[in-house]
Order: sequence, then C-alpha cells, then structure tokens
Amino acid sequence: MNYGICGLSLIPVRREPSERSEMVTQILFGEHFEIIDYLPGWSHVRLVFDGYEGWVDSKMVTPLTERDSTRIESAPSAVTTDIFSIIPISKEQNLMLVAGSTLPFWRPYLKQFRLDSKKCNLNGHVAYGRLKDHRSFIISQALKYFNAPYLWGGRSPLGIDCSGFTQVIYKMAGFRLPRDASQQVFLGTSLSFVEETLPGDLAFFDDEEGNIIHVGILWKQNKIIHASGKVRIDNVDQYGIYNVDTKRYTHKMRVMKKII
Repeated sequence: MNYGICGLSLIPVRREPSERSEMVTQILFGEHFEIIDYLPGWSHVRLVFDGYEGWVDSKMVTPLTERDSTRIESAPSAVTTDIFSIIPISKEQNLMLVAGSTLPFWRPYLKQFRLDSKKCNLNGHVAYGRLKDHRSFIISQALKYFNAPYLWGGRSPLGIDCSGFTQVIYKMAGFRLPRDASQQVFLGTSLSFVEETLPGDLAFFDDEEGNIIHVGILWKQNKIIHASGKVRIDNVDQYGIYNVDTKRYTHKMRVMKKII
C-alpha cells in the first residue's frame, strides 16, 4: 500500500478522475491517506481520518511512508484552530493553513512540526489531543466561521458544507466524525426535546423520503449554527430550522444527538 499526505493548503477530492467531476470533499493540510489505485495523472485515495474515498490530482500528492503514516495516526492530534495561519517554508515562500489543518509530528514545546523532512514553526493556536472543555470550545470555533460561504464538498472557511462544518469543528476539539450527515446521524444518543440538548450537540434534518440531508450544531436558547448558503445562526425547535431572514421553516427536524 502506498500513502500520501496533503502538503498544500487543501486538496480537492473528485468523484471521478476529472477536473470537471463533482468535488466530494477536501483534504486539509497534514491529513494523510492511502493510495489505492492510479490512473494517468490521478490517484484514487482513501482518507485515514474518515475513510472517505475519491480521486485527486497526483501532482498535489506528497508521498508518505507507511511508517510515518502509522506514527501520525498513533500520535495525539495537533490541529490548527486559527481561521488562517501563515507558515514560512523558505525565505521566499509561505504556506497558508486553514483551521482544522493537521500538524504532523508536532512538538508542542518547540511549536514545530515536520513535513517531508522539512521542519516548520507555527506560532498560532493549536489544539493538542482531546480538549476537556470541549463544548464551549466547539461553540467558540463554530462562531469563527460565521458568514463562511457554503460550498458542496468544502471543509474550509473559504467554502464549507453542512457536514464538513460539523466534522471540522469536532476535529479541532479532538473528536472524529464521519464525513457526511447521513453517516454522522448514527453516532451518539438521541434526545427527545430541544430543552434536553447542550451546546455542541448536533441536530439532523431529513427530506420527504426520510433521507438525512442536513446537520447543524445546537447552541443556546433554541439556536443552531449551520451551513446553509453560508454559515449562519437560525432558530430551531422540534419542527426544524426557522430561518430568521425569510421567516419560514427551511429544514425538517429528524433527530437531535448527543455525540460527546
């Protein structure tokens, strides 16, 4: 098995090996993956973080040894929490990291990580391992994304979808969620009433056929933070999400879940 790691700000993952194909997710800096197949110019990858599969441009892949992949996977997570961070990689070049990026081989006492034998320093904020005060942290991080534009398959503050939003926010707090809302809904314990929820719990919404199509992070006083057009705050009750701008319900409640 061959392995790779994202050495760019992010890598788009396509459903098919074509630049015109739908983007199904993004690999953020420092996230690693298995390479399970090749076509000319394209690599079929499986992300170690969530098992998601798709095709990436082979030119964007930084090779990774199996030994280093295992070491990264077994180490405590080190994840950037600033919306943007600038990393100097040479005298002439910088690299921008978005929130939720992974810092491989992180040395917290030096504030240093390593990628492809190159040591890099980061002076920004890093969440190391699983945080104790995770609920307040989840809300504070979610609010940083306010007005971030919606983008199908996105996991970045420059474009993010509903389940990418919940996944990355939870990742920064030290928890792993699957990629899609239809997968995330199987985690945790169901809650019967909005009044039973705590900040950081998740709410899931379905369509007329019962398919899970949306997810958001519950906040306080019947509020939800979610990505719909943009990352926004709306009202929520047992019926669903009530859009504060259009004054109508936009998503039908299916279930509320305590994940952590």
